Amino acid sequence: MPEPFPQRRLDQPQLGRRRFELDPDMFARLSERVARFLGTGRYLAIQTVIVIVWIALNLVLVGVYRWDPYPFILLNLAFSTQAAYAAPLILLAQNRQDDRDRVSLDEDRSRAERTKADTEYLARELAALRIALGEVVTRDYLRGELDRIVERLEALPEPGTAGQADGAERPRVDAARARPVRGGRAGGV
Repeated sequence: MPEPFPQRRLDQPQLGRRRFELDPDMFARLSERVARFLGTGRYLAIQTVIVIVWIALNLVLVGVYRWDPYPFILLNLAFSTQAAYAAPLILLAQNRQDDRDRVSLDEDRSRAERTKADTEYLARELAALRIALGEVVTRDYLRGELDRIVERLEALPEPGTAGQADGAERPRVDAARARPVRGGRAGGV
């Protein structure tokens, strides 16, 4: 037969009293919800209607049915009690929001540091690429060098033509392709 209370042992003394424990995070969430509700227009409208009904009933009703006569001391006590509970709940909600803001700020700061480090790394890599590209031959540089070589080749006398007259045609070299052109003129004409 199973025991009705398996955690309870009668042969051993209890180590301490059981305490009523409340999850602080759950209580903080609840206080936040209450504080958020206390700041809404809906709450103010409901409270205004209740106060108007309270005062109207206490002014209209006669005799025994008046539970809070004219100075409305009970209504004042209700407002004081509400304020006594609302203020700490609002402060607790604000502290919780401050904690969230602090965590968010720390995350933003670490993200900004990572972004800065990544940006500095990319800047160094870009500078290294620019230096490396400075040593690479560009198209314009290569074209200029080929043009100079072509000019030197055109200036050289060709073998076997040293005895020809100055009016004789020599083959020309196409500067863009660096090879002799048929017909003796550039462009193949």
